[in-house]
Amino acid sequence: MGNANVACPDLGDFMSPHSPRENEFGCPRQYPEPQNISDDCFEDIVGNSAALQRVLKEVTIVAPTSATVLLHGETGTGKELIARAIHKLSRRRYRNFVCMNCAAIPSGLLESDVFGHEKGAFTGALTQKKGRMELADGGTLFLDEIGDISLELQPKLLRAVQEQEFERLGSSRTIQVDVRMIAATHRSLPEMVRNGSFREDLFYRLNVFPIEIPPLRERREDIPLLVNYFVSKLSRRMGKHIKSIPDHAMESLTWNDWPGNIRELANFIERAVILTRGDELEVPMVELARSPQMCGATLSTFHQAESNAIITALKEASGRLSGRGGAAERLGLKRTTLQTKMRKLKICRADYDS
Repeated sequence: MGNANVACPDLGDFMSPHSPRENEFGCPRQYPEPQNISDDCFEDIVGNSAALQRVLKEVTIVAPTSATVLLHGETGTGKELIARAIHKLSRRRYRNFVCMNCAAIPSGLLESDVFGHEKGAFTGALTQKKGRMELADGGTLFLDEIGDISLELQPKLLRAVQEQEFERLGSSRTIQVDVRMIAATHRSLPEMVRNGSFREDLFYRLNVFPIEIPPLRERREDIPLLVNYFVSKLSRRMGKHIKSIPDHAMESLTWNDWPGNIRELANFIERAVILTRGDELEVPMVELARSPQMCGATLSTFHQAESNAIITALKEASGRLSGRGGAAERLGLKRTTLQTKMRKLKICRADYDS
């Protein structure tokens, strides 16, 4: 990730209540109050499982604060989506969300990328450059794969997180910022601390509010929802009209282990949509690695999980099938597809109509 990924436009110069900066009238600048929770805050986060709901509850608790958050989870579990949700639910939502993948930047360039540099600071530094920390002033800086930061850079990052100040490379001028830090990793930082590859003081400074994001195999009931979501999204993008997914294919998808988690599932579904020529999803079954759990799974198990997901969506939508916030939208399905599934599963909408 070479450039800063800025998600939100700079719509106003809102500063933290704790910032010494003042507006033109000499009054401290304030952030707006946190917004109410809406579907937009959890955009692209799909699922109704208890494991996912636990994560989202923790997000709503910590988001309105300025506490540093440490996200831990396997590769592909959606750590960046969770970080964006925290930003959207915070008072910083009108300022920049700056994303940085620490593993994607060569170690020699990482310090310049984080803190910026002055013209002539090193060979090739032809102009002054602001770092990610400065770009995120007033907003949120998301450091993905924090475990890949070198030991040499860790003391400087600790100071920046703790004191909210730093110097650009080639400059002695201290720059003060007000940045909310969210870090993420798939590594075990406590184990890295024990073997000396990660500073203990930096770990404790980042681990203020840890959130554990579950792998997809621990939230299998969400897989049918994710499959429908990706099929709907990708078929629209590719101009296809896929109306159904075979039961045996959905069962196989549900009980596959998905070591690459949601990212692997999304890529697999994209391949399936590309291969599909008619209105029924053509799943390349030979590519699915059957897990030991899958061998004992039955079709009724899948039908029960699908039924539970539809009933949950109907309850949350007060029985409404279509429209904004309706059950079909929550499940990522067309209204007609949902009605077909409900008839097959003998689910009556009127039972959940409030």
